[in-house]
Amino acid sequence: MDKKISIILSTYNEALFIEQTISEIFKYIENVEIILVDDSSSDGTFERAKKINNPNLKIFSKKFRGLSSAFLLGLINSSGDVVGWIDTNMGFLAKRLPEMIDKLSDSDIVILSRYIEGGKDERNLLRTLPSKVLNLVCRLILGNKIKDYSSGLFVMKRNVLLTSIPICYGHGEFFIEFLYKAHKRGLKIIELPYVHPRSNEGLSKTAPNIIKFIILGFHYLTRIFFTLLKRN
Repeated sequence: MDKKISIILSTYNEALFIEQTISEIFKYIENVEIILVDDSSSDGTFERAKKINNPNLKIFSKKFRGLSSAFLLGLINSSGDVVGWIDTNMGFLAKRLPEMIDKLSDSDIVILSRYIEGGKDERNLLRTLPSKVLNLVCRLILGNKIKDYSSGLFVMKRNVLLTSIPICYGHGEFFIEFLYKAHKRGLKIIELPYVHPRSNEGLSKTAPNIIKFIILGFHYLTRIFFTLLKRN
């Protein structure tokens, strides 16, 4: 693989997954750099990552600013022709990255999706229902064909950032606006199916408890309507 690949990882209390996920990415992709941004983990995630001896692993730490700021910090410090994002507890999907990168020869952004034919989310209803409702609302309000706005794994050509720069504030909701703008500006987005297994029930970085989930749900809906009003 001639192109340089940058994969961004955002971590918050991911000590159980961090070493395996990093290992899997290096296993399946050549010429890759991993930019890990830790959001003040309290379980030793940052310390474990620092012990990994690989010159292609860049590690940063920040103070409780959420997914969007982690993505922005990762972008700023990335240098790849292709930039990707993977949830740290989804290292089992790193083997799909070469396939996704190959698909960029005919597209601008490639997403793994649970909500197209062949995809499925096998986790319990408490974890799957909010995501399904969010994605349904996105499709109804924003009116495009993207099925999974909350995917935990995507890759894109770096030049996408010249056309659709993500406005990084809040939590994961920035990705909704990013995909919507990319679609409206004519970029080609491909979704590939994946199955999210029941065994991978890791703590959500977006909503660690029900009260925060309700608050963040409001932020997500606000971002959707804001995105629709802006239209460009």
